[in-house]
Amino acid sequence: HYTIGREIVDLCLDRIRKLADNCTGLQGFLVFNAVGGGTGSGLGSLLLERLSVDYGKKSKLGFTVYPSPQISTAVVEPYNSILSTHSLLEHTDVAVMLDNEAIYDVCRRQLDIERPTYTNLNRLISQVISSLTASLRFDGALNVDVTEFQTNLVPYPRIHFMLSSYAPIISAEKAYHEQLSVAEITNSVFEPASMMVKCDPRHGKYMACCLMYRGDVVPKDVNAAVATIKTKRTIQFVDWCPTGFKCGINYQPPTVVPGGDLAKVMRAV
Repeated sequence: HYTIGREIVDLCLDRIRKLADNCTGLQGFLVFNAVGGGTGSGLGSLLLERLSVDYGKKSKLGFTVYPSPQISTAVVEPYNSILSTHSLLEHTDVAVMLDNEAIYDVCRRQLDIERPTYTNLNRLISQVISSLTASLRFDGALNVDVTEFQTNLVPYPRIHFMLSSYAPIISAEKAYHEQLSVAEITNSVFEPASMMVKCDPRHGKYMACCLMYRGDVVPKDVNAAVATIKTKRTIQFVDWCPTGFKCGINYQPPTVVPGGDLAKVMRAV
């Protein structure tokens, strides 16, 4: 943040400026970083601060890998995370949380990978991010814009750290005899095992919720699935917020990496 980052940040901003100048309608920025190490936290924070100065009102969506209690790679992870969270609070509009431990567990439990590598983790994360941003790239019944994430999910500007989850996470072997319905993937996306962060939302309350469907999904099935979810006692909303689910539907089915861990499925959420 104060040393090497400061030397290189102008070069980064120069490159960003060139790309931004080529855009006909710049909507915002997607920022990917991890806050456990020095570069992701230090340079990441500095870059966010400078983007706020240079591009003011443009939305910034952050996808941030946080350290997890069981899996640690450096002693200074807690310091790096705390210091960079300050800048994430001030300079991102929506921050989607991810943590390595939860994603390791998903790979082990649901994809039957005994010893997941960073490639396995990254492929899973990229599938989640791809689904979140699919409606920016493809057409659908209910398309969702970058700014809509902020409008629908952020009750107060500083409360913008989101839990993310994805379903169905099944390996190619299992997919031969399992094609899941809209109701099944909707139920499974609320399970703690599908969460990309080590946390159990059943012990807390939701402030807002956004369901982004893609593939072979029609609004009728979504309405039925959401109606069922609303009757569940495990999914509670805070008193001051209406029990609203923002839904997006995109007709482009999920694309998978050839030879990757995830199976090709007809629909996902």
